[in-house]
This record gives sequence, structure tokens and C-alpha cells, in this order.
Amino acid sequence: MNCAVHTEVAATGYCRQCGKALCAACTRDVGGVFYCETCAPPSVSTVPGPHVVSASTGKPGVALALGFIPGLGAVYNGEYVKALIHLFVFAGIIAALNTDLPDSYYVFLGIALGCFYFYMPIDAYRVAKARQLGAPQPTDALQAQGRKPMGAIVLIVLGVLFLLANFGLLRTEWLVKGWPIGLIALGVWILMDRMKGSS
Repeated sequence: MNCAVHTEVAATGYCRQCGKALCAACTRDVGGVFYCETCAPPSVSTVPGPHVVSASTGKPGVALALGFIPGLGAVYNGEYVKALIHLFVFAGIIAALNTDLPDSYYVFLGIALGCFYFYMPIDAYRVAKARQLGAPQPTDALQAQGRKPMGAIVLIVLGVLFLLANFGLLRTEWLVKGWPIGLIALGVWILMDRMKGSS
């Protein structure tokens, strides 16, 4: 990918704010974070000079492995607030599963625990990989490219699950026998997305 300003020069990094591809001459270093000329704070935006985005010393594979321990993958990436959030969410779901709840809520919390448990290492890997490449954080990259609003999709799915639980329509045996439906739905969604992108 080439620099957005100097289109003939290869990009060496991305703006932390807008995700724009930048060459060494266009990056502005603000406390170890890189910005383009437009997004840099006023005291820095006029400072010339090349700043190459250096690769992070963190290893994505290590972040992935540590991510299976709640909060540890985020700690490895230096995201301490996120690590606390991961720990509290994981512990909260475990605590809720150990209370006296209707069967439908156990099913919902079991699904949530499984999804969250596998989300943590994947998130740790993506953040470490982006830092290793000198790219913006994965969420910033998605926003910059105008990709699908994953937050909204997650909220809709959670709302549907809560609604089903409130009406007593979630059953443990449904989860045990029907979990492949989730894989089929995910596969169809990915296939439609790829076909739409290739057309």
C-alpha cells in the first residue's frame, strides 16, 4: 500500500486517528503514537521530519496463548483497563452461572461464556499483530474502512437471546443438539460477504 499523500512512496505506517496510510515523511510522532498532519495535535502538526513506525516487540502468538487466561492477553498488549474489563465480565458470567436461575438463562450464559472465552485470545492476537505491523488498532481499521457494524450485530444477537430467555424459549437440550445451526449461519454469512465483495 502506498502513502495517501505521496502516492508514489510505499506506506510505512497508519494514522492512529483516521487510519490513513503514511510514508516515513508524513508520520508525526506524539508520545510513541503516530498521526497524519491533519490529525496530529497543533503543537506537533507543523514539526517536519520522518518518523518510521517501528514494529512492536510483542509476539502475536504469545498474545493468543495468553489470551486464553482471562485478562492476561490484554495485559501482554499493555491494555490494562481492557484486561480488568475482561476479568470482570468473565468472573461475572461464572458467578451468574453459579446462582439459582431459570434453565433458559443458563443456556444464554453458557453461550455468552463460550463466545467471550474465545473472543479474548482472538482480540489479543489482532491487537498484537496490528502493533507488530505498525498498523492502527483493529477497531480503528474497521471504522476507517467502513466495514460492518459488529457492535450493533452483537447487541441484536444478545437482545434476541435475552428475549428468548425471558419467554422461556431457550432450553438446554436445544443448545446440545442445535449448536451446529450457529456454524451453518456463520458460514452462510461469510460466503455471502465474500460473494458480495467479489462482485
